[in-house]
Amino acid sequence: MRELKIGFLQQHNTADTKNNLLRLAEGISDLAKRGAQLIVLQELHNSLYFCQTEDVNNFDLAEPIPGPSTRFFGELAKEFGVVIVTSLFEKRAPGLYHNTAVVLEKDGSIAGTYRKMHIPDDPAYYEKFYFTPGDMGFHPIQTSVGRLGVMVCWDQWYPEAARLMALQGAELLIYPTAIGYEPSDTPEEQQRQRMAWQTVQRGHAVANGLPVIAVNRVGFEPSGDSGILFWGTSFVAGPQGELIYEASTDEEESIIVELDLDHSEQVRRWWPFLRDRRTDEYQDILKRFID
Repeated sequence: MRELKIGFLQQHNTADTKNNLLRLAEGISDLAKRGAQLIVLQELHNSLYFCQTEDVNNFDLAEPIPGPSTRFFGELAKEFGVVIVTSLFEKRAPGLYHNTAVVLEKDGSIAGTYRKMHIPDDPAYYEKFYFTPGDMGFHPIQTSVGRLGVMVCWDQWYPEAARLMALQGAELLIYPTAIGYEPSDTPEEQQRQRMAWQTVQRGHAVANGLPVIAVNRVGFEPSGDSGILFWGTSFVAGPQGELIYEASTDEEESIIVELDLDHSEQVRRWWPFLRDRRTDEYQDILKRFID
């Protein structure tokens, strides 16, 4: 049995980025002292979810990688001897920005990065205004606690992305997330969307025989006359899609979940989906649409 203690912070963010960072640092410290070896943070955790509006001034929130945030979280990783999955607004060059996950190794170094590949553009999620689609592909990041298949939010709806991570030896699928309710939708529609979000990711766990960790924001973040009520529900699912832990829809949480990474091997022996794939018949998957 190869046990891994995974901690995550489901946090409500405010406009005070210094306070957000302070609370993140306190949460990381607490999780590490409680035994976490891997700590996963939510999407764009340093600030409010600024993509609710199209405002060029928001580009001032971006930073280079390496940069201030990688130093900040790298120092925490080194101090507490933990691996941390962060989610940052990357300034790659003037006019070129990405939504980028950075994994800090327990010695404080950067173990690897992942630039969000699928970029949404919906009411209150105007990410195409801010982020260039990633150009690094889907590749797991090797760390001292395992091989991490890190993706970001909208990527979690795409089975191809999860599969490519699995085929390259990912041991966990990890999704920092920022998703919530559309205020104009009925309560019934809101719940259908929340459950679809969780169900599709649990499907990735089943199809690939891998645990899934999704860490979402929580609470209301205003924007003009509207805003987003982030639905929390951060969760950990096992390699058969079983819910190991599900967080609240409306409260901050600091949780540690223990996983047996070797269990995926047993599940894949029972359900050998990778063995039975018909790779000789999948060419059309590369087409946008089949007429």
